Formats: sequence, C-alpha cells, structure tokens
Amino acid sequence: MSAEQPVSRFKQPLKQWVKAIVWGLIYILFIVWVGNYWWLIGLPVVFDAFITHFIPWTFWKSSKNKTVLTVMSWVDAIVFALVAVYFINTYLFQNYQIPTSSLEKTLLVGDFLFVSKASYGPRVPNTPLSFPLVQHTFPIINTKSYIENPQWEYKRLKGFDEVERYDIVVFNFPAGDTVLTKRIAEDYEGICYQVGRDQFRNRGINIDSASNGSYEVRNLCLSVGREIIKNDKATYGDIITRPVDRRENYVKRCVGLPGEFLQIKDRELYINKKMIERPAGAQHFCYIETTEQIRQSVYDDLEISNENSANAYQGVNDKGLNIYVLALTRGDQEDLKKYPYVKEVREVNFSDLYMGSQTTYPAGYNPKWTVDNYGPIWIPKAGKTLALSVNILPIYERAIRVYENNKLEVKNGVIYINDKEAKTYKFKMDYYWMMGDNRHNSADSRIWGFVPEDHVVGRPVLVWLSLNKDKSLFDGKIRFNRFFKNAER
Repeated sequence: MSAEQPVSRFKQPLKQWVKAIVWGLIYILFIVWVGNYWWLIGLPVVFDAFITHFIPWTFWKSSKNKTVLTVMSWVDAIVFALVAVYFINTYLFQNYQIPTSSLEKTLLVGDFLFVSKASYGPRVPNTPLSFPLVQHTFPIINTKSYIENPQWEYKRLKGFDEVERYDIVVFNFPAGDTVLTKRIAEDYEGICYQVGRDQFRNRGINIDSASNGSYEVRNLCLSVGREIIKNDKATYGDIITRPVDRRENYVKRCVGLPGEFLQIKDRELYINKKMIERPAGAQHFCYIETTEQIRQSVYDDLEISNENSANAYQGVNDKGLNIYVLALTRGDQEDLKKYPYVKEVREVNFSDLYMGSQTTYPAGYNPKWTVDNYGPIWIPKAGKTLALSVNILPIYERAIRVYENNKLEVKNGVIYINDKEAKTYKFKMDYYWMMGDNRHNSADSRIWGFVPEDHVVGRPVLVWLSLNKDKSLFDGKIRFNRFFKNAER
C-alpha cells in the first residue's frame, strides 16, 4: 500500500491567494512610501500568513480547552488592535488634548483633537520600537514607553500641504531634548541660565548687564548653572534626554515662516518689516478700572475661564476704583467697555506688570528683548546660507549644534563647525516661529526659539470632545457646541 502524498502548502483556495496578493501589494507600496527597504524582509512573513503557514499563527484554534480559546482570542484581538493603532497613530491620525490656555479663545483647555499627520506628511518614527498611545513614559510604573535603539534618521513622507502662516500646528517641544524630571515642561537651557545668573547676582554681579549679548559671558553663566543643577537633584531631579519623536507634544500657531525676518514691537508682530494682522483670538493683558466689581456672569458672557479670572482683581487704586488685569481679545475689550461701571480698558505690555520676570530666547542674549518687544530675528530656511559671527551665534547655535547635529566650538573668537573654521553656515532644514494666541500666557518661540521641520507632528483638524474643567457635569461640563468644530483656524 503506497504512502499518502503530502498536501502542498501552496494549495490554497483562490480567495486566499487574492488576499495574499492584495496585502502583499499594500505592504510593498507602504515600504516604497516610507522608503525603508529593509522592511522587505517581512514580505515572506505576509505571504506565510495567508498561504504557506509555516508559522502556526492560529495554533490555539485547534485547542479543545475553552479557557485557552477564550484567552487566546482576546490576545489575538488585542495584538491586532495594537498593531493597527500603532500604524494609524504613527502615519495617519493622533489624538491630542489641549492642556494649557496658550491658545485660549481658539482652542480651549479640555478640547480633544484629531491631529492629521498626513497634512504635512507623516514622519518615519525616530524610535520605531515604541508602545502606541504613550508618548514617552508609562503612567504609574514611570518607565520609558520606547526602546532607544534603533533610531532612524529624519524622513518625512509626502503630505497634502505645507505649513502656512496662521496654521495651528502640533509639534514636539524643541527644547525637550534635555529634561529635568522635576521641571519637566521647561526649557533646560533657560533654567541653566537663570540659575547661573542668580548665582552671579548673589555675588553682586549683574550678569545681564555684563553679558549684553557677549558669547563668552553668556556661556560662563550657562556653565555655572549646569553645574549647580547637576549637583542639586533634590530641587531639579535627574537630567534625561529624549529623541525628537518622544518629546512632549505642543500646539501653537505658526506666525513666522522659513527665510522671514520677524520682529515684535509693542505687542504687534512684524514680518519683513510689515505689520501682520492679529488672529481673531489673540489676547493680551489689559489694565481695567471699574466702579463696581466684575460679576461672574460677565466672565461667563465673555467666555473667560476661571484660570484667567481667578487672580484678575488687583485691589483699589488711589482714585477709589477697582483694578483688574485680564487677558482679553480686542473684541472682548470692546464688549467690556459697554458695561456702565467699566471706566477704562487698555492693553499693556507684560513687562509693565511683571518687570524682569520672563527670560526670552536665547537666554541672556539681549536683556532688552521682551515678549512684547523682540527681535528682529531671521528664521532659518533650508538651503539658505547665514554669515556667522560670535555676536549672532547664540541665536543659531542650538539649530546648528543640536537640531542639525554638528560639532560647534568657539576658540579665541573664531567659530569652528566640525573642526573647520566657519564664516558661514548653510541650513539643512526649514524652521518655524510658533506663538500662542494667549500672548501673555504662552511659553512659545519667544521663550525657547525655533521649531525645526523634523519636530512638526501634524495639523489639528477636528474637535471631537470638549470638557470644561471649570464646570460640573450637569452645569456645562460638556461643551456640546464645540463638537466637530474645525480646529484648523
């Protein structure tokens, strides 16, 4: 009696072959789009899943143990969901929640957004081995949600649009490459300068006056601050580093484009010496005088949050009038003036209220620069060459050294890049200038500098949920009027 012939692994129904071909083509097209052809190694795995079955993908389905069947069916569903979410989150859409009031009146604290990564072109991840839906740290267990290696170089796939002026953009926090674990959301270099400056002040030296843009004095201040911070973990925590795509996500409005000259004069923004129109939601602090105290109903009518109004009342002036300081749009200012007990409403500069309390980018460069009077400053553009000097180097040093990964040194007043004397530098990437609409309550490019193109995540396109943290569940907690609101402008 002859032995039974083995069944060929290639003998599968036509529909299995169709599935294998379709998914194989999708996989190949994805690899071409991404441009990482090492992933072709995975093509035999796709083929095996549909046709040859050398790997027992569904071994558990033959089990007669109901517990095994139940558990493995859940594992199978969860693994599939995680893989799907990983690719959707990486290349198509990402959920984002507005955490601060920096874009208040445009996007509110408690807005949940769909962020389109396809708008500006999705980035190939720097850290491909990461857990989906977790930016950098697992909650509770407080460990990294990604594996450091491998790290891939920056590559952006073809998108539908380019970043334009007034676009609201989600991006990775540029100054988040180095982070203090006890001051997680602040600019490390800015903190170092402040700590070093305070150390000199304690010795009777006004470092801001001594520096006045001096590269050597500024670097000395930074160096002293770094040393103090490194040795004071009780105050500042550990110093950690993060890859680009694992830095905190920020959302601001793009107001300056690559290659443009930007300046702020008395709160007004100028591009290439021409004043540009404020966004409708732009707010600045206003000085207000009233004969009566402002009622809560007024705050509600003007949609002013509790965060904005909580410390607004400043007392009574020598004329017996109540004094308030509130962040208001121009429209809010006009509406507030209509109340009969309001005697004066006028915009003021941040420094008029809080003298010397804010450091601008680059830290220690120009003591005269403030958030309301800043620049002029040139925004780098890919392929454009900048004439270098020690005087302007602090503005562009971070872009050259950190963002574009060059070795940069200054010896006896001479600039060296990658050990060669450099009088010019050609930028590899485009850079953007981002600002919040809540101009006096926004840590943005005025504080920590340019946003490189490789940090751009995507464009918010839709508010899918909005929760008011100032209200109870049955008193306006859910802002139904914001559901499905266009978040792009």
